[in-house]
Amino acid sequence: MATEAHGAEQGGGLSFHPMDQFIVKPLFGDGPIAWYTPTNVTLWMALTILAVIALLVLSTSRRAIVPSRGQSIAEMAYGFVYKMVEDVTGKDGIKYFPYIMTLFMFIVCANFLGLLPASFTTTSHIAVTAVMGFGVFFAVTILGFIKNGTKFLGLFWVSSAPLALRPVLAIIELISYFVRPVSHSIRLAGNMMAGHAVLKVFAGFAQVTAIAPIAVLGVTAIYGLEVLVAFIQAYVFTILTCVYLRDALHPAH
Repeated sequence: MATEAHGAEQGGGLSFHPMDQFIVKPLFGDGPIAWYTPTNVTLWMALTILAVIALLVLSTSRRAIVPSRGQSIAEMAYGFVYKMVEDVTGKDGIKYFPYIMTLFMFIVCANFLGLLPASFTTTSHIAVTAVMGFGVFFAVTILGFIKNGTKFLGLFWVSSAPLALRPVLAIIELISYFVRPVSHSIRLAGNMMAGHAVLKVFAGFAQVTAIAPIAVLGVTAIYGLEVLVAFIQAYVFTILTCVYLRDALHPAH
């Protein structure tokens, strides 16, 4: 939740604005926002980076035989993503594990930080998720041509299909390939935005005495769901990155 839910009965109606929590605001003053202006987005992105460093670097610096809680979480995250990369991309994809691990940790930390009261969910903004989505798209496309040359175009030629259908399928495959970065980024931003908006709607209704108990139960249930969604969306973004990487490394159908 980016801001406190606020609702009030005014003139017999209920007034609250669930989308206000996604407004980008400057940290200092109320002037126009330029590319260099520190905003709530940049603040919470910086806090996300610090959280990743604290979890993966500081908590594991001692390398204790009996790990602390932080080290245990870091080791579990490392093993989880490593196995994902190995299972989806094969041994050839292991060398790209640091990049994928960085993506996963940034997204999952940003998602969970966004659940704190008065926080800002950076992954609810398409500007943030699009940078990651298009970054993955350009990276795997360039890698595909570097590794395979023109054979990378075999990704769009379904050789197992009847010859008459192959040109049609090639067009469909080409369109779906270029849609990847859009769906990749919109999926994450859309899910995070929708969940937080619903959460704020229930929080607004919680200030209405007649339905407050039901609204509080709704907030609790939605918050629990959002905790689950925060992890699942990081997982989905990461595993799709692994799938796209696999296609770049092994493009033939």
